[in-house]
Amino acid sequence: MKIKKVLVSQPKPTSEKSPYYDIAEKYGVKIDFRPFIKVESLSAKEFRQQKVSILDHTAVIFTSRHAIDHFFGLCAELRVTIPETMKYFCTSETIALYIQKYVQYRKRKVFFGATGKFADLLPSIIKHNTEKYLVPMSDVHNDEIRNALDAKKIQHTEVVMYRTVSNDFTPEESFDYDMLLFFSPAGINSLMKNFPEFDQQEIAIGCFGPATAKAVKDAGLRLDLEAPTVEAPSMTAALDMFIRERNKD
Repeated sequence: MKIKKVLVSQPKPTSEKSPYYDIAEKYGVKIDFRPFIKVESLSAKEFRQQKVSILDHTAVIFTSRHAIDHFFGLCAELRVTIPETMKYFCTSETIALYIQKYVQYRKRKVFFGATGKFADLLPSIIKHNTEKYLVPMSDVHNDEIRNALDAKKIQHTEVVMYRTVSNDFTPEESFDYDMLLFFSPAGINSLMKNFPEFDQQEIAIGCFGPATAKAVKDAGLRLDLEAPTVEAPSMTAALDMFIRERNKD
């Protein structure tokens, strides 16, 4: 079956130069953007149940912009004033610059890694090994950061500040796609929650990353496209190749 309509389970690109728009024009397909999941903050009450005092810490480790939004949002809700001496350690420069949304950016108190991987931020943390680190996290996370900090005997506290939940479909929303693209296991969980009787038939499913690929298969679905690969390092490159092959006469 030819691909005519694709659903990308991510927010609509902010730039008109997105490769998705190029693909839509190139092959005459319709591409919709609709996240299957959304991130919401814990309530102040839920946060307090973890019995963590933010001001007992002298530094914060941020791994995403979500973490920054929910950290400062909860601080405001809890009426916690962050001292200017607080240090911020971010896994990438993009995340570090995002802090400017909430506090004045000073190079002496903001540190970041070069690649976005926590391992590249770790040397900066070790250099400041007398700090007491707070690590805001999602309700779903792995133990990479905790294990790395424990191994170096760094004082730290992990605390859940936000959660990933299903972004439910309304009865008015049509769901008539030839292809679905997913980027996290939570997206697959949301698909099955929203459509418990989902019958894949000819609908192609593509995903990004091995964890999402596993979730597709664990749900008993057929995986038609997996990225990244050597030939297609991005989802858009993989999608371009897939549609070209599927829609050829």
